[in-house]
Amino acid sequence: MAWIYLLIGALFEVGWAVGLKMSDGFTRPIISIVTVVLIIISFFFFTKALKEIDVGTGYAIFTGIGAAGTAVIGMTFLGDSASAGKVFFIGLLLVGIIGLKLTNSPEETT
Repeated sequence: MAWIYLLIGALFEVGWAVGLKMSDGFTRPIISIVTVVLIIISFFFFTKALKEIDVGTGYAIFTGIGAAGTAVIGMTFLGDSASAGKVFFIGLLLVGIIGLKLTNSPEETT
């Protein structure tokens, strides 16, 4: 369940990162409030995930999914520049995230 919490938290991270852009420096009150709520939800799920996942692995995956997702949303919907190099390195980031998940050792049960 911790991995699901981590994924949910990372997806909400994408939401609040986009919200930061759309809030226009926190000058748009409704979007700013939604952004703060998304931050709280994101970190709620992230902290729940860290009860079972090593902090280094969890944080790397959390921020990696957030960074990759935000970059893709930015290029797709917000007019951020896109290039083959950016797409390649986002893919490389995702390969690293998958590698971290696959190499994470299961916790010992007592």
